[in-house]
Amino acid sequence: MPLSNIANLFGRSPIKPIKEHMATAHKASADLVPFFEALMQGDYTTAKTIQQRISATENRADDIKKDLRLHLPDSLFMPVSRTDLLELLHAQDEVANTAQDIAGLAIGRQMEVPETLQAMMTTFVESAVAASAQALTAINELDELLESGFAGREVDIAQRMTEELDELERKSDKLEVQVRSALFKIEKELPPVDVIFLYRVIEWVGDLADRAHAVGNRLQLLLAR
Repeated sequence: MPLSNIANLFGRSPIKPIKEHMATAHKASADLVPFFEALMQGDYTTAKTIQQRISATENRADDIKKDLRLHLPDSLFMPVSRTDLLELLHAQDEVANTAQDIAGLAIGRQMEVPETLQAMMTTFVESAVAASAQALTAINELDELLESGFAGREVDIAQRMTEELDELERKSDKLEVQVRSALFKIEKELPPVDVIFLYRVIEWVGDLADRAHAVGNRLQLLLAR
């Protein structure tokens, strides 16, 4: 029976709001690219506007999450459990939360990224956002996975996507090490408090890739069951 008919019989399918939530979470993370571009140019007005947009997007993700939690039935007529979907939702939510935290801290301190770190930092942020984009691509396969009963070609496609996400997360880890090492070399030239918060933002950008990777891990668990 097609998913649309199942939804009509047993209530709306949770897959559409799950996908919408991940798309919203990724939108928040993707805005970190222009945010850091403005920040490194010293354009705090633009950076603030983007930070507010990220915050609004994160709030939208929260609204989707709360609505889905309220309307998700105790029993699902699907090859996935309610608990698994809620854990997937939580992993996705951490992507949006982390993006909001990064932008909030950076704009709150009107952070300055040393010129010698800027190119490397741009690559690092783009790498973390790429992991978020890959997580979204994988989540967008959920409809097809359910239609196939989590079997066959669709599972192979989803598995490849999560493996690509593994690679992106490892790339981000390597970039984080490089950025931290570069900051260490110049940290004595900078105000100590600024150094502390730069390290924190670097850590959180790395966390963003980890959060996106966690979404892939949750999807892999669904495939395994």
